[in-house]
Amino acid sequence: MTRGSLALAGPDETAALGRSLAARLRVGDVVTLAGPLGAGKTTLARGLLAGLGLDEDAPSPSFPIVIAYEELRVPVWHVDLYRIDDPEEAEELGLDDALVDTALVIEWAERLGPGRWPDALALSIETGPEGGRRLTWEAGPSWERRWPPAP
Repeated sequence: MTRGSLALAGPDETAALGRSLAARLRVGDVVTLAGPLGAGKTTLARGLLAGLGLDEDAPSPSFPIVIAYEELRVPVWHVDLYRIDDPEEAEELGLDDALVDTALVIEWAERLGPGRWPDALALSIETGPEGGRRLTWEAGPSWERRWPPAP
């Protein structure tokens, strides 16, 4: 497992990092996004989806919980677990089954408890002064040659 961090100046850099991540994403991957409300999780996910070929602005999956993008270069389920109170509620979503032919990008994955996807790329965004952000990561073994992005 590798760990690290980098500074992001604001939403544009956060979205650009998502587009960079898109070039590394494969079917079966899990990317988890943690951080407080407004930190930039959805901005990073939107950048990733744009990098995979989504032409329109991606809505937040806060209310539908799962939005499937099957038409992209790598099919993705964008998931937001903010409204999930009990990890058992998530079982009905079929997230593990989806990994057969999609990748998962999951906001608020910590609501399912620790260690759910040990090979995931776990990204955490914290807000900083003047609109800046600090991204920290833990990259599972399958990500070691793909993450972090080259400077």
